[in-house]
Amino acid sequence: MALNDHDAWVPEEFGGPVIQKIAAVSAVEALARPENMNTDTRHVPRSGGIGLDVLDKGEPYTEDATSDDDVELRARKFGRMISLAHEDIEDVAEASAIDIVNVKKVDWATTYAKGFDNACLGTTATQSMGAKVPFYSVYYTLRNADSDLGYGADDNYVASAAIEYSDLSEVLGLYEDGDWFDAAETVVIASPAFKRIVRDVVDDNHRPIFIQGTQGTPDTLFGYQVAWTQGARTSSSMTPAPSGNPLLVVCNRQLLIKGVRSGPESYLARADSGIGFMTDEAYLKMRARRAFAVGHPKAFAVLESTAS
Repeated sequence: MALNDHDAWVPEEFGGPVIQKIAAVSAVEALARPENMNTDTRHVPRSGGIGLDVLDKGEPYTEDATSDDDVELRARKFGRMISLAHEDIEDVAEASAIDIVNVKKVDWATTYAKGFDNACLGTTATQSMGAKVPFYSVYYTLRNADSDLGYGADDNYVASAAIEYSDLSEVLGLYEDGDWFDAAETVVIASPAFKRIVRDVVDDNHRPIFIQGTQGTPDTLFGYQVAWTQGARTSSSMTPAPSGNPLLVVCNRQLLIKGVRSGPESYLARADSGIGFMTDEAYLKMRARRAFAVGHPKAFAVLESTAS
């Protein structure tokens, strides 16, 4: 009995090389606190904390009036489709053992990782799908006031054209002096442009504040883990190749919230049926649905190098 072939209908989950590439390139994908999403919107509870009194004997307790709220995650779709000549797929594979489809998946993973980081960290405009700004980025959030959370515009923001020890110490201090500081959860995410800067900086005792990791250990700045991403630059809209000012972000990673709705995944429409039947072209579609939110602006601080 003949078997109907439905391979083209089966989505392909991205395997090891793609996942590894995304984790290696995207700091947010690798470090952010994940929240699994069953629909395109998820609300993450955020505690407002609780106050404290010191009581004398017989003195009544004060009822706490602190309010709790939530952080909204809204999934956005990142993707791209390419067409591949069936002849090229076969000829290249037979002549050189190169798998064009998987090569393109890894290429897309690299582009996606940089673009996603830029959307989460460096976009400068308000959230707007029409303007290709899928999220309120860390940079935008810290440059704008949020009276409900008691945060003033630029409270945790530092800018410098000639970054020195004092600038790096200040941006860490703004975060460390807040209620959301947790040394065990603290990470630094920065543009590789900062590598040249921090390599030359020492403290008053001429000890380097930046230690380059060896044998699998991470780089550290003032003792905190550093992750590098080319997405950590300012940009008016999301782009995998931002060219704005380099950024250094310090944060509590539990407040760097990533929503995972689906993917990364791919769909391959082969040339023997469907859209490519008349042209002998295969179509490869890759996508991921992600959300992002800043858990609380005081859990972050940003240093912008304005020299660029």
